[in-house]
Amino acid sequence: MDQAEQLRRIIQQNKYAVIKDSPPNRHAKTVAVISGKGGVGKSNFVLNFALNLIKKRNDRVLLVDCDIGMANIDLLLGQQYQERSIVDLLKNRIGIEQIIKKGPLNLQYLSGGMSLSNIVTIDEAEFQFFLYELERIIEKYDTILFDMGAGISKDSLKFLLAVDEIIVITTPEPTSIMDAYSAIKLIHQFDQEKVMKVVVNRCKKNIEAKETWEKIRTTAERFLHKTIDLLGSLPEDDHVQKSVMEQIPFILRFPNAPISKALENITEMYLNGKIKRKGFIHSLRSLFSSR
Repeated sequence: MDQAEQLRRIIQQNKYAVIKDSPPNRHAKTVAVISGKGGVGKSNFVLNFALNLIKKRNDRVLLVDCDIGMANIDLLLGQQYQERSIVDLLKNRIGIEQIIKKGPLNLQYLSGGMSLSNIVTIDEAEFQFFLYELERIIEKYDTILFDMGAGISKDSLKFLLAVDEIIVITTPEPTSIMDAYSAIKLIHQFDQEKVMKVVVNRCKKNIEAKETWEKIRTTAERFLHKTIDLLGSLPEDDHVQKSVMEQIPFILRFPNAPISKALENITEMYLNGKIKRKGFIHSLRSLFSSR
């Protein structure tokens, strides 16, 4: 039995019809936020960035915490962990509307859940169910942000290849720069047209952001023949730690702090850019059908 026939049987057995993609311009813009290594402030960035999109443009935003088992967004928002998460959607077939949680400014998000292990294997039927549920709601949003786990796995790579664009978070530390470039290189090997932009976090001096980006930019141009743009930088700011301890996003708790002002600039830079949207669900289904 060939792979296509197996896939048809899985779909039929689980009664999840494959819905044809709507025209790309009706889809939410899909953005993955990644880092080559952990501990660079990725989840904190994506949460506050999502809230800024709502504040500045009144976007309907869905934030998906793909770091399964860590419940990062729940913790940053001070939300008490509940049973319903992406894990329950996959394993217990709970409808996505019952999983979506509401945060400040009407932010909607899918929790990564909390588990003794962040390794969750997903079989074909579970993945098709996830696609079906996501496809049902994708037109309800203007932007869907995916907070990816640190590093890149075989399946997360396919996910990254399907989104419209990628934001890479790094810091001025040499290991962080190297890991960020490694992630960019890996993605570029499979999609040379993929739009990737860099945000440099935890800069103690303004010059650090430029120097960090220059190292990534020149290396990418030399070895990949690819242009990597700098979306912006964020300063080292004690207000971030205070907001994490209080479990309130820093743009809400400290709107006039240097970190909040810098994120406003990044958000405006992002909104001024233009990106061609494509059929995210169609692309993702095609990529995973070969796994």
